Amino acid sequence: MDPALFSRAELLGSESDAAGDGFEAIPEPQPLSSHGPAVTVAVCNQKGGVGKTTSTINLAAALAEYGRRVLVVDLDPQGALSAGLGVPHHELDLTVYNLLIDSSVATDEVLVRTRVDGVDLIPANIDLSAAEIQLVNEVGREQALNRALYPIADRYDFILIDCQPSLGLLTVNALTCSDNVVIPMECEYFALRGLALLTDTIDKVRDRLNPRLHLGGILITMFDRRTIHARDVLSRVVEVFGDRVFDTVITRTVRFPETTVAGEPITSWAPKSAGAQAYRALAREIIARGR
Repeated sequence: MDPALFSRAELLGSESDAAGDGFEAIPEPQPLSSHGPAVTVAVCNQKGGVGKTTSTINLAAALAEYGRRVLVVDLDPQGALSAGLGVPHHELDLTVYNLLIDSSVATDEVLVRTRVDGVDLIPANIDLSAAEIQLVNEVGREQALNRALYPIADRYDFILIDCQPSLGLLTVNALTCSDNVVIPMECEYFALRGLALLTDTIDKVRDRLNPRLHLGGILITMFDRRTIHARDVLSRVVEVFGDRVFDTVITRTVRFPETTVAGEPITSWAPKSAGAQAYRALAREIIARGR
C-alpha cells in the first residue's frame, strides 16, 4: 500500500483498528444488475477551502469505477465543480439556475455528460448567484432543487450535491432533497468550531423540512500528519462524533491542484496515487453504509 495512505485509526494510533478493522477490511462492492433510486448526498460545509468540490469530483469518479451511476450537481455560483470536470460552464445557456427559477425548463435540457464514464453533471455558473434573491418570495422555495431532481433520480445510484460555502437558501435546498450529508473538514481549530453550527442547521432542516436527512459522515481532508494540532483536532472530532467520522482520511498532496488544472479526477489523472486510493476507500465506505 502507498505509504502516504492512512486510515483514521492508524493516524490516532488505535491498535484495535489499525490491525485490519479499517477501510482495508471493506470488501469490493458487488456489481449492480439495475440502477436507482438514487441516494442523494449533500457535500456541505459553510467554511470554504476544505475540499468540498475536490471530494465531490473524486468520490463521484470512484463510485463510477465501482459500477455506480452518479449525478453531480454544482450548487456553487463559482462553478468550480463544473470547471473541475472540464465543462466550459461560462459558455452554457442553461444551468442549475434555470432549473431552480424556471419550472418550464426540463432537467434533461441542463444535464451534461462528463468525460468520466458513469458521471453526469448539472452545471452552474455565476448566474446562480441571483437565485437566492429570486427564490425568497417563491412558495416552497426550499423544495426548488428537489422538484428539479425528482424526475431523474431513478436513473442514478448516487446524486452528489456540491454546496457553496454558506448556510443560505441554496444550501437549505440541497439539504431538503438529500438523504444524508457528508461534511469535508480540515483538521484545524476554526473548522472544529464551525462544525457545531452546521450540525445544528442539519438538525433544523430534519425537524422542519426533511425528516429522512441524517449525518452520513465527516470526512477529514487535507490532513497533515506531521502536526500535533491536526492530530488533536482529529482526536476531538472522533471523540464527539465517533463512527460518523469516516475511517478514510484524505491527506495533503500536490496531485489535487494538478487534477484541477487538468479538469479530471485524480482516479484517472494519477490512478495509483495515495489520493486516488483514498477516494476509492471512501467510495467503498459510502457504499457499505448504504442509506
